[in-house]
Amino acid sequence: MTSQPTARTLGELKSSGYQPRDVKTEIRHNLLAALRGGERVWSGIVGFDHSVLPQLERALLAGHDVVLLGERGQGKTRLLRSLVALLDEWTPVIDGAELPEDPFDPITPASRRRAAELGDRLPVAWVHRDQRYAEKLATPDTSVGDLVGDVDPVKVAEGRSLGDPETIHFGLVPRAHRGIIAINELPDLAERIQVALLNVMEERDIQVRGYTLRLPLDVLLVATANPEDYTNRGRIITPLKDRFGAEIRTHYPLEIADEVAMVRQEAQLAAEVGEHLLEVVARFVRHLRESNGVDQRSGVSARFAIAAAETVAAAALRRAALTEEWPAVARTVDLESVVPVLRGKLEFEAGVEGPESVELLTHLLRRAVADTGRSLLAGVDLSPLAAAVSNGQSVTTGERVPAADVLKALPELPVLVEVAKRLGVETNDPVGRVAGAVEFALELLYLTRRLGKQSANGQATYT
Repeated sequence: MTSQPTARTLGELKSSGYQPRDVKTEIRHNLLAALRGGERVWSGIVGFDHSVLPQLERALLAGHDVVLLGERGQGKTRLLRSLVALLDEWTPVIDGAELPEDPFDPITPASRRRAAELGDRLPVAWVHRDQRYAEKLATPDTSVGDLVGDVDPVKVAEGRSLGDPETIHFGLVPRAHRGIIAINELPDLAERIQVALLNVMEERDIQVRGYTLRLPLDVLLVATANPEDYTNRGRIITPLKDRFGAEIRTHYPLEIADEVAMVRQEAQLAAEVGEHLLEVVARFVRHLRESNGVDQRSGVSARFAIAAAETVAAAALRRAALTEEWPAVARTVDLESVVPVLRGKLEFEAGVEGPESVELLTHLLRRAVADTGRSLLAGVDLSPLAAAVSNGQSVTTGERVPAADVLKALPELPVLVEVAKRLGVETNDPVGRVAGAVEFALELLYLTRRLGKQSANGQATYT
């Protein structure tokens, strides 16, 4: 963060050469500068580089208000919050004013009076861009007063008359003057409340109750909506939808690598989870989004993938505590914890309930493991490993089986070195990583029906 400018009065601000500009011009200027300089302004946004971001950038350059339309967990809110980076780092406001008003263009009666009285001595304060972003989650109980404003009974009790404009308590939208106002789940706003936003978006002003006060607001209005909301829980009224300059569809990550990168970025992992297991989680989520047994109208949130990775890490940490084996490293056996813990985060189609939903999730998780194994171990001949197990070298794993016991059950095989290398593990790495690679290869042999597997009492034996 750079230090804030030193101008403390309107006169000093004029002397500094500061030129005021509206918020959309400010965003356009800063976005163009970032594009010319090759600077990435969309911090933490994964998988939108060639789809959503170009559309959003064009909308901002056009000066349009924007609604992001997409299923839950697609990063819509994260994307809106990243817009803050396109604002100037420091912006001057009238010091002591109720709203963040431009010293060159005050909009409230009180600030206009002060500006006329003080002239170049009008005091100036500086606001950081983080304070110029306001966000409201639309709920059915949201009122016009919350968004626009209402009469403040405290000010009336202090002796001011009801006809005095200074008795107004301003809502969230006017308090976002010269900044960005974001409304999450816009269709959840009652239709009569949505009407209150029409003037903000078209005439750029607000009217409070019966007051003749009209405030010319300078805001960028952005919103999110779920496609299901348009037809089920609520809708965006037609006049309001017409006032949004751009409607941009978001999506889940299109590439497995993007899903893995997103999980790695967002998940708070309590233990080490290898890239191959994160790829399993990513493929598992991809299969869920394509399954006829899962309600695709509600979607499978990216938060599901994040929670799945965190659950795998937690299972590894618990196993390490039971076996006293450190550091804690996730193995294939830890994937089994995902289904019972996270089943409740999904909506299933009619007829897929109870045991059926568990069977569906278990099947899709196994498919994800098999697909990942075929991708990462393509070209590796696992026949020597299968032969070793088939010739009596059965291998047992489970939450109480240390990694060292898994490795002791097998002879030294060159193919295991190749498997470990493919999975990013070196032979001199901690024993947990090496055992994790071996266990992944064994599971792939089982899923491709080249080995048997017997499970009981939290343990599984490959035979």
